[in-house]
Amino acid sequence: MTKFIVPKEIFHGLGTLENLKEVKGSKAVIVIGGNSVKNNGVLEKAQNFLAEANIKSAVFAGVEADPSIETVLKGAEFFTQEQPDIVIGLGGCSAIDAAKAMWVFYEYPESTLEELAAPFAVKTMRNKAIFVAIPSTSGTGTEITGLSVITDRKKGTKYPIVSHELTPDVAIIDGELCASMPKHVTANTGLDALSHGVEAYVSNIADRYNDALAKGSIDLVFKNLITAVEEPNNLESRQAMHDASCMAGMAFTNVWLGIVHSMSHQIGGTFGVPHGCGNAILMPNVIRFNAKVTDKYEDLAALSGKSTAEEFAQDVSELRATTGVAGSLKEYGIDEKEWNAKLDTLTENALKDPCTLFNPRKPTFDEIKAIYQACYDGTAISF
Repeated sequence: MTKFIVPKEIFHGLGTLENLKEVKGSKAVIVIGGNSVKNNGVLEKAQNFLAEANIKSAVFAGVEADPSIETVLKGAEFFTQEQPDIVIGLGGCSAIDAAKAMWVFYEYPESTLEELAAPFAVKTMRNKAIFVAIPSTSGTGTEITGLSVITDRKKGTKYPIVSHELTPDVAIIDGELCASMPKHVTANTGLDALSHGVEAYVSNIADRYNDALAKGSIDLVFKNLITAVEEPNNLESRQAMHDASCMAGMAFTNVWLGIVHSMSHQIGGTFGVPHGCGNAILMPNVIRFNAKVTDKYEDLAALSGKSTAEEFAQDVSELRATTGVAGSLKEYGIDEKEWNAKLDTLTENALKDPCTLFNPRKPTFDEIKAIYQACYDGTAISF
């Protein structure tokens, strides 16, 4: 028996931020990153909608990229002071991930990050508050997933907290919130959403429910990402990309991901390559690798009138190039000597990454290493 788990309520469409007025509670803490949601007026709108519903609100600001455990614990302390019955993650992936972790420590202050990173270690939530996720970027799908990634900077380690208990109660998917995203962020996050759809579709535990969402999200990305990059004020394309991200998130939170993410996690952590960029560079060669054991890439090629996995790999490469994202890890700027020195460690860690378990083809050390090297050089690989 398999499960399909998503938020209880999903409001989607332009202007749906207003549905904050429907949330039940008396006090909300809104967790944000930097100043973008302040500067573009989104935070003020959210607080005004809450006020209309007689919900008081306080703001915890300053969540950094790759949120740290120190920030999470500060946020949990702020929650304890404010005693919210609603926690709202507003902004990009980092703000929402941090808010999820703060929520756990608010409900279970005796927890440790290491304990929570054990598989499905999170205890029953919603003893003190419900969770509302409002993304302002279109890529990670964290507004839908039971996942939060927190960094211990002292140890230099990222800890994924994975539990369906972290699946938000309410998700608001409003494309108007994305209009101020810079082009490079739109491109990288959009390609991230594409990678989620593609890897969920070919997961070794994929099923009909998630296939439909994954395939639909992929179709939306190919039809709308270029427009969203080139015409940032085109709100219809913004909403389509926001929907694509959410749909891909619904799929992968239920059937997980594959070695694109196993490998991308390592180059992101080691070399600082933006996640969507890393995924886009890796995806075509991973498609070629996996195509030996699955014909599902042919289904995806058919979305653009093609018929083979190789044609789909080329479609992904073309979309990456058209949106201005680097075509190889060397082009991104990784020094060759540093690359060579760290390649074996990258490969070992990618093999150990949990996402590798759900890849349709089981890779060897040498195969992962060969994919990495081809993606560094910018060459197509055959297996």
